[in-house]
Amino acid sequence: MDLEVDLEGGEPGNPQRPELVRLSVTPAEADSRVDVWLVQKGLVPSRSHGQNWIKEGLVTLDGGPLKANYRLRPGDVIEVAPPAPEAVEILPEDIPLEIVFQDADIAVINKPAGLVVHPSEGHWQGTLVNALLYHIKDLSGINGELRPGIVHRIDKDTSGLLVVAKNDRAHIHLTEQVKDHRVRREYLAIVHGVIGAETGRVEAPIGRDPKDRQRMAVIAGGKSAVTHFRVLARYPEQGFSLLHCRLETGRTHQIRVHLAHIGHPVAGDPKYGPRKVAFGLTGQALHAWKLEFVHPRSGEPAQFQADPPASFVQVLEALQTNQTNQRDQVNQSDQTNLATQATHKDSPLTKFDLSRYTNQEQEPPFNSVP
Repeated sequence: MDLEVDLEGGEPGNPQRPELVRLSVTPAEADSRVDVWLVQKGLVPSRSHGQNWIKEGLVTLDGGPLKANYRLRPGDVIEVAPPAPEAVEILPEDIPLEIVFQDADIAVINKPAGLVVHPSEGHWQGTLVNALLYHIKDLSGINGELRPGIVHRIDKDTSGLLVVAKNDRAHIHLTEQVKDHRVRREYLAIVHGVIGAETGRVEAPIGRDPKDRQRMAVIAGGKSAVTHFRVLARYPEQGFSLLHCRLETGRTHQIRVHLAHIGHPVAGDPKYGPRKVAFGLTGQALHAWKLEFVHPRSGEPAQFQADPPASFVQVLEALQTNQTNQRDQVNQSDQTNLATQATHKDSPLTKFDLSRYTNQEQEPPFNSVP
């Protein structure tokens, strides 16, 4: 997903304890020191960090204690119980924030790419929550001090819409809608490859990648996940497609994982796509375009739409105008020209027009989704 609901928070005011991680040692991993293995799995940032966890009894072997220099054996079951985050003071910060809509119960935010949604290890400042605390005085407290008002998330380098709850009643109502798949979340994505089908449905379970805990992957036993998509435009000479995606479920990195799984990773996403980032992007070309839910107080449908950022549109411009010379990246002169165009009032970058890139007079219905 580029979006995941937090349904299992701790008590209000207390950080949520991370999930227990249980892994079996493979034959290829045998004879590795456990503290080294923890780093290789992405469970800890350093060997010393892992050694401290082992001393504190947070890392166990088949339920029992072990030492940092223990050499793993095939079939060993290692359990890691990360400690709950230490209490930290989350302060308001004057970070620019585009509030698309706000009333007494909710706020709809158009999050820029590059902004982490809530504080976590390594990101205690400069998050969307810090900005919300500055710009919005009332936020629900169900998710505790680290995530006030946060009903669902989108990835740091994904831009677009998310709804924030301003009181607990609204939070509960919105969370139930997300859980019951009644929140409609639609994305625009520029992906590698030319997709032949007009529409598609990806149904594949998602969980932590057993080889790299920093990534998600399609794995047996993962959480059920369904993504729908339809092709808006194809750029065969450059090898890219423009997609309209809809989430039926909301797993971590869902759209990115599913599109990579079918061989069409999102452009600009080195985690799940080519290491050489397409078009010189600093984040994936994925935008939470439309959001629809039932207002928690009025019971009326609430619909919102946010145009993709200039960086996204610039890539579309390059794909439209450089059909023969470009494949992997926009050259510097093109970037300069596009940036210059963005300052003109008549530039297509000042107002997003989907028909410019799809040759469609209006957006067709999303027939693949009931």
